[in-house]
Amino acid sequence: MFENLQDRLSGSLRKISGQARLTEDNIKDTLREVRMALLEADVALPV
Repeated sequence: MFENLQDRLSGSLRKISGQARLTEDNIKDTLREVRMALLEADVALPV
């Protein structure tokens, strides 16, 4: 369970760090991926 969460979070951050320029859309997409990874790992939404 934690391996999957770690992989998803690492992948999201790696994807955004590889961008030449951060845009609002890049950040929104990354935050959405992080949120989904946390929800799939049964982490409470307010966290």
